[in-house]
Formats: sequence, C-alpha cells, structure tokens
Amino acid sequence: MSQVAIHKEPSKILVLAAFAALYLIWGSTYLSIRIAIKTIPPFFLVAIRFLVAGAILYFWCLYKGEKAPSLKIFRTISIGGILMLFMGNGAVSWSEQYLPSGIAAIIVSTLPLWFVLLDKGQWKYYFSNKVIILGFLIGFAGVMLLFAGKGSTDFLGDRMKLIALLVLIVGTIAWATGSLYSKYKKVDASVTMKAALQMLAAGVVALLAGFVGGEQNRVTLSSISWQSMNAVLYLIIMGSLIGYMSYIWLLSVRPASLVGTYAYVNPVVAVFLGWLIADEQITIQQIIALIVILAGVVLVNFAPEPKKVIIVSEAESIA
Repeated sequence: MSQVAIHKEPSKILVLAAFAALYLIWGSTYLSIRIAIKTIPPFFLVAIRFLVAGAILYFWCLYKGEKAPSLKIFRTISIGGILMLFMGNGAVSWSEQYLPSGIAAIIVSTLPLWFVLLDKGQWKYYFSNKVIILGFLIGFAGVMLLFAGKGSTDFLGDRMKLIALLVLIVGTIAWATGSLYSKYKKVDASVTMKAALQMLAAGVVALLAGFVGGEQNRVTLSSISWQSMNAVLYLIIMGSLIGYMSYIWLLSVRPASLVGTYAYVNPVVAVFLGWLIADEQITIQQIIALIVILAGVVLVNFAPEPKKVIIVSEAESIA
C-alpha cells in the first residue's frame, strides 16, 4: 500500500524569525568584523571563524550519517571556498581596517552585477535583456556616485583607503567567480557538507596567510579584547551557523527569489549599525549612492529568467 506524503505549512512565526536572522544578522556581520579586527588580525579572524564553524558543520554531517567526501571532492569544493570565503570574506575583513563597515557593505552590494559580467554562459541572455542592462548601468552609476565629488578625496587622497577599496573590489570579483565555479562544478555532497568543506579550506588558507603576513607578531592572547572575542563568537554562532541554517531552511519552504531579498537589506542594516554603534559618518551622497546601487541590483535580480537563479548561501557569503 503506497503512502502519500503530507506537506505541512511551516509556522509563520518561524518563517518571520528566519527572515529576521537573514536581514539583521547577516547585515550586522560587517560591524562585527570591524569590532573583531580591532585586536585580532584580519586573516586570523577569518581562520578562527571558518575553522570553528566549518568543524561544527562537518561533524554534524558525520553525526547525521553522511560519509566523508573523497580527496577529489574535497579538492573541488575547496577551490570555491577559497575563492569565496578566503578571498571574498578575507578582503572584507582586511579592508575594514581602513574603510567604514557601511562603505564595505555598499561595495559588496554590487555583487550581483559582477555575475552579469562573469557568467559567460548566460551572456546571450543577459545582454539581450534590456532590464538587466538598465540595472547593470544604474548599479555602476551608483558606485561612481559613491566616490564622486568631494567624497572622492577621502579615498584618492589616502593611499591605504584606496588600496583597501581595490582589495575589496577584487575580493568581490573572487566571491562571484567562486560562486559560479561552485554552481557549474557539480559534486556529490550535501549542501551542508559543501559549506563545511568550504569553510575548513578557507580557514586553513587564511591561517597560513596570517602566518606569512606576520600576524602572529601583532597579537597575543592577552591583547585580545573581550569585545573582539564576543564579535568572533557572534560571527561563528549567529553569522555562520544560525544565519546559514535559517537560509537553508527558508529555501525549502519559500521561493528562492523571496529568500534572496536579504541581499537588498544587508547594506542598509550595515550602514545604520555602523553609524549608530561605531560612529561611522554617513553622508547624504552615500545614502543616495546606496539607493541607486540597490535599485540596479533589484532590476538585475528580478528580471524574468529562463534558467535557474544563482543561489547564495552564508557559506558563500562575502561577509
């Protein structure tokens, strides 16, 4: 006798709580990074965050009965993780030594626009869609507005700010490249296992980068503040575990296009928290630039697509 699966509608309270996790927690990771790197070097921060979170997810997968992946699968998954989490998140962590967290979030919000330029297999569709082209142009116009006029002197006149800006742009491109690599390079592993391996690979490389960069000479255990330690715990537990699991669960009960709206809210949350808690200055010009950039991103993402939309998880999130 066959059995019929019964679909139970999820609790509205749980759905709202999960969306709140995506909107608020992920948006607050930029400020958490800024607090953490005050006494923890950026690459060591990336290493601690992803090694711990990755290990928790990995052993959870083993506990649930999933088999450990082969060396070939691990190598394939690791490439995407290194591009996205080490180069992408590492760029955010390093650049926030010199840039306000709100500005970093605004730059990262252009990420969907890089997909248009880098996803060669979709170029025919992208560049024949007037809505996407319009969104692309509006988004980059917003970036130009962000650094136009008097505001540009803050970056062009400060060598380290300019370098940090360029590093962040390269990191954003690396994150997009890694996401596309992971999208098209299919491997036999669960989403949670992929996330775990990506985090572990990124954590190992970040740890090596920290030692090569001499970060061990810049920090001692006694020099790490409680504020930084709390920020690291927040990034591990709230950002990389609760936020990520909320995202995965929402994808199973709500349309991906609706879940993906976190990308439009995170920069707003980051800018507001940076102003409220870290006394970061935000100008009218920067607010307008943020609105213009997000308008372009919305146009690009909500244009009708004949193929699947790229899904972005916390394991693939740059912040």
